Amino acid sequence: MQNNQTNILLETGTNELEIMEFTIDGQLFGINVAKVKEIMMSSPVIPMQKAHPVIEGIFKPREQVITVIDLAKYLGLAPSNHPDKDIFIITSFNQQDFAFHVHTVVGIDRISWAMMQKPDQIIYGGEEGVATAIAQYQERLITILDFEKIVTEISPESGIQYSDLSRFSNRERMETPILVVEDSMLLAKMITESLHRSGYANITKLNNGKEAWNYLAEIKNSGDPLKAHVACVITDIEMPQMDGHRLTKLIKEDPVLKKLPVILFSSLIDEEMRKKGDQVGADDQITKPEILGLVTIVDRLTNRPDAAAEKSFAPAALSS
Repeated sequence: MQNNQTNILLETGTNELEIMEFTIDGQLFGINVAKVKEIMMSSPVIPMQKAHPVIEGIFKPREQVITVIDLAKYLGLAPSNHPDKDIFIITSFNQQDFAFHVHTVVGIDRISWAMMQKPDQIIYGGEEGVATAIAQYQERLITILDFEKIVTEISPESGIQYSDLSRFSNRERMETPILVVEDSMLLAKMITESLHRSGYANITKLNNGKEAWNYLAEIKNSGDPLKAHVACVITDIEMPQMDGHRLTKLIKEDPVLKKLPVILFSSLIDEEMRKKGDQVGADDQITKPEILGLVTIVDRLTNRPDAAAEKSFAPAALSS
């Protein structure tokens, strides 16, 4: 079953998403439907020598060769009792496609981000655990997995690469205040470190859109100049409590905050998601893990004085 994403995209900025629920070893998990390209019955795969232990192999459903990841093995859960009935969830994010091997698909539900809570760090693997949120829906608890972290752990070269920032190593340190809104602690650390390496010394990190909106409201109500506390916002889209689209919409509808530049930095950025970002007023959008492009956008939107002398980097396919 292919996912016609244009039919399932929700009204922009409503703080809702649609979750595809699936099971592994009887436990209930979820994935944002925006990441799902297709679901299909599991198929034989070709094993790959010296691959990561959780990679089953590759298969070619049509014209594309896709890597299959065994989620049960990754999570340390039991294999399926009925492997002939297992499901491949074909995903698309970070400009890559993967097949995640699960046991059953339960269905799709529309859920507010406000219904999602950050998981307990002790239960779900500490600060870099595999669960990005826990959703409660109709007396069910659904564990939303951090698929970006899973892929980055299996294939580190697919994540943010600090080496891309080598050209910025001799930059002057600047105190331009940047607000990073990212629920993944791993990615927040990587983004913050990348900005530090690029000469930005004043970074505030918050965990979700609700925290960011409360922070911005406090600044606005204090009467202090806005740019003394934040000159640019970098936000993920998928976050518990309040997503990045809702945060951007609130900022751009506020008479005081609307001039604050907002960058959407998300694995979900594609043609359809770019339209949604434009609708809520995002100043720019770029897909993870394009960290060099992100830094260049920050330079432009904050009018960094030494950036004009550097060779521009702004891939046409990523600029809004």
